[in-house]
Amino acid sequence: MVLFDYSREPRSDIAFVDMKSFYASCECIALGLDPLKTSLCVMSRIENSAGLILAATPLFKKNFGSQNVSRSYNLPFDVHTRKFNYAAARKQGLPITADYVRFIEDVAQKTLLVPPRMNYYIQKNMEIQKIFQDFAAPDDIFPYSIDEGFLDLTSSINYFIPDQTLDRRTKLDLLAARIQQAIWKKTGIYASIGLSNANPLLAKLALDIEAKHTKQMRVNWSYEDVPSKVWTIPTMTDFWGIGHRTATRLKKLGIHSIYDLAHFNPDILKKEMGVMGLQLWFHAHGIDESNVHKPYQVKSHGLGNSQILPRDYRQQAEIELVFREMAEQVAIRLRRSGKKCQRVSIYARYSKQEFLPSIHTQKKIEPTNNSDRLAQIAVQLFRSKYQGGAIRQIGVFTVTLSIKVIV
Repeated sequence: MVLFDYSREPRSDIAFVDMKSFYASCECIALGLDPLKTSLCVMSRIENSAGLILAATPLFKKNFGSQNVSRSYNLPFDVHTRKFNYAAARKQGLPITADYVRFIEDVAQKTLLVPPRMNYYIQKNMEIQKIFQDFAAPDDIFPYSIDEGFLDLTSSINYFIPDQTLDRRTKLDLLAARIQQAIWKKTGIYASIGLSNANPLLAKLALDIEAKHTKQMRVNWSYEDVPSKVWTIPTMTDFWGIGHRTATRLKKLGIHSIYDLAHFNPDILKKEMGVMGLQLWFHAHGIDESNVHKPYQVKSHGLGNSQILPRDYRQQAEIELVFREMAEQVAIRLRRSGKKCQRVSIYARYSKQEFLPSIHTQKKIEPTNNSDRLAQIAVQLFRSKYQGGAIRQIGVFTVTLSIKVIV
């Protein structure tokens, strides 16, 4: 039973665009290869036996089942010899037959392992942002991460699809197809798109739950789809805003599905979980008051850098690696500008699934522009505040001194 009169709810024409296996796709394109037909993995510290897997093409994931793999030693082959990794296979319960060993070693020989190139990915992202601006005004575009972004097409949909015999749902699908085609023609990257003639929440859910797995790589979820789509999401943690901690709290209240959440007493949810519980209840009905016009801007009075991560980073080692690399980049900029820093601050924003306050902390230090020193301090600051949970955006900033430095 639908409890809301959706005719009274605001409606926008939203596209949530995701670049398929972005880092890995960028590397394939640089090599003149098709991202959908190439087995490639982007791995930091490849020379290390514990190299971190940052991204992989769909074929790599299909061959090696790397959806839940984050370290090179978990792969079914040794990254240096390309021989079968019996220890990892046993640990994961993989078949150890002659045919399977032969298959893994064969595809491993054809697999490309490449180091990450963040500046290159940022450059490709900027190219895609320019494509977005061919379809929407800058104020109607919100980059959600380096490989994802919202487009509010409400103002431009009739300009691009003027046919008055078509409804807005059909127009949005046709315009999304044009966006996919434009991205592929200009960059070689395939894009999945979640669509909604309602709000950003439903567009994001459409992308995550369905669009990525369809042949056209786009699908529309709007208010009329809430009972058949939102309420039937199979796993609660697949829902935007519900992490493992929140799911545990909901289960203690007897809520085991999104359907249960939508039909639970909102007063009890607010009493037990505060405003967050009430917000989740509205979300379960497909109601979202947010819009795409208010991106977060990190403020800084010195040299620094911030980055929206390509996905939720849950492992502390992964997060610290990004902090370390970012601090090293800031140190290089300090040296090039002939400066040292006397204060280091870090920022970390949790995933929307966590409902946790962002981390902000800083430390005054002896003036330095040494890469190792800044990386060490950034990691120490993060460890001093981090208590677990998925991180989506991080930043490293410095207060600088104008001291001439010879490099």
